[in-house]
Amino acid sequence: MTGNWGRWGAEDQLGALNLVTPEVTRRAAGLVREGRTVSLAQPLGPASPSPGHRPRPARFMNRDAGDYALGARTPGGFKFAEDTVQFPTHSGTHVDALAHAWSGEHLYNGHPEASTRTTRGAQRCGAEHLAPVVTRGVLVDLVAAAGAPLPPSAPVEVEDLERGIAEAGVTPEPGDAILIRTGWWESHGSVDDYFADEPGITGDAAAWLAAHDVALVGADNYAVERQTAAPGFPAHLVLLHQHGVPLIENLDLAGLAAELAGAGRSTFLLLFAPLPLVGSTASPVTPVAVL
Repeated sequence: MTGNWGRWGAEDQLGALNLVTPEVTRRAAGLVREGRTVSLAQPLGPASPSPGHRPRPARFMNRDAGDYALGARTPGGFKFAEDTVQFPTHSGTHVDALAHAWSGEHLYNGHPEASTRTTRGAQRCGAEHLAPVVTRGVLVDLVAAAGAPLPPSAPVEVEDLERGIAEAGVTPEPGDAILIRTGWWESHGSVDDYFADEPGITGDAAAWLAAHDVALVGADNYAVERQTAAPGFPAHLVLLHQHGVPLIENLDLAGLAAELAGAGRSTFLLLFAPLPLVGSTASPVTPVAVL
């Protein structure tokens, strides 16, 4: 298998996040000029859109303002509320762990696919191995380049990435997080067809990103890659399976794009800290851009 298999040792489960070295983080810290933060996450709740094969997120109130316990029954005294939330890990803004997608009989780096066939969750490459990182984020704003959100099933090819990154005035560096704004969430986020025929990167574009040693790839759509009537997820296989590059799906990039355009810049410090859900194939995440 080509790609990054064996690059960081036979037992590696961190993948391309290994590329975010202390030096990469120190350089990224130099991008902070104003100290303002921008959340890149979609809201997550019972009203969040969900594809037909997944249940919607749900919330259950375990205790509300009418509940009193353990000596908290005095009038005007202590009150509290608790709740339980339940959702598929691939809901809302989330990151795909390296156990999420593969072909053949092995996950990323040669770990056996049998390690995912257990009620205990993925025994290799689960979300607990997605280390938090701080790195340089690069926004490739295809909406600004096109003057509108991309149409359904529009391919984002290598030349689109090259042009978008050149217009941003940067060169991809090892350890970067490349975030791609297609406009899909902005134009389809509240309707059912958000989960059909999205624009996104092709397999060739994914290979181009991997060849530049990026650590993370994300987009404002539900699968990062282009979806058509043709089956398969070639970009998932290139990035997750062959190169160990986690994918951040369902980003909200409109606010970041406006902030960066107003400041005349395209790079920023990115805070990436997924939940270490043991054995999970994905984790909710709230990426934060610091300007």
